[in-house]
Amino acid sequence: MSEPGFSNIRYEKRDAIALITINREQALNAIDAQTSSEMYRAWCDFRDDDALRVAILTGAGEKAFSTGMDLVATARGENQFEGGKPVPFGGFTRRMTIDKPIIAAIHGYCLAGGLELALACDIRICTPDARFGLPEVRWAIMPGAGGTQRLPRAIPAAWANYMILTGEQIDAETALRIGLVSHIVPKDELMDRALQIAGVICERGPLAVRAAKEAIRRGLDMPLDHGLAFEELLLTRLMATEDAKEGPRAFAEKRKPNYRGR
Repeated sequence: MSEPGFSNIRYEKRDAIALITINREQALNAIDAQTSSEMYRAWCDFRDDDALRVAILTGAGEKAFSTGMDLVATARGENQFEGGKPVPFGGFTRRMTIDKPIIAAIHGYCLAGGLELALACDIRICTPDARFGLPEVRWAIMPGAGGTQRLPRAIPAAWANYMILTGEQIDAETALRIGLVSHIVPKDELMDRALQIAGVICERGPLAVRAAKEAIRRGLDMPLDHGLAFEELLLTRLMATEDAKEGPRAFAEKRKPNYRGR
């Protein structure tokens, strides 16, 4: 059951897993100001709730994960604000640091800001009918929610340049081949697979998962030697935790570890 206070998204909590569904099927899950505001509140709750360890982002209906910004609403002059302050597109594409893993479960169209939402996630899986693209240059604008920065970090530069500068779409098989997604799954198995991946992550040491994500995220902006030093620093901190002692102990005793996040 969705948490109260949301209409354009569904925000569910299933044990340690948060599930955020863009719920504007009639608009191909395009993001208007209210949707961004609701997503921002959901992402803040996920970030701050220590009982939640991983999130899944998906779109309602059969046709689209998300087609990006709602251009009809934009044409009406809508601005994306929350409490008088600008809200990041989709609630988390900029000015929002979340140290827990986020999985994008993608079907159908994943275009423009929809792809930028997916790029802000850590793991991306899709169905065979998925289509990916950043078509903004077709309309004499450019990606503005991280597309020009995250896509070249996610796939080879030649493909990123092609997609950004031509606005052309790619299919699921191409996305898998170039590393934009990690798995293609049958459409009726998409959420089961996303939940299975989330469940695996929930079984791992939560502090270790967060530290590993931080090392990946921050290391991308560091020279290799600085990144290695930062990795060593995080590992040193982890080794002093109770969980870091529990893991090897459980292995030696041939039992499932009981991690407590401390």
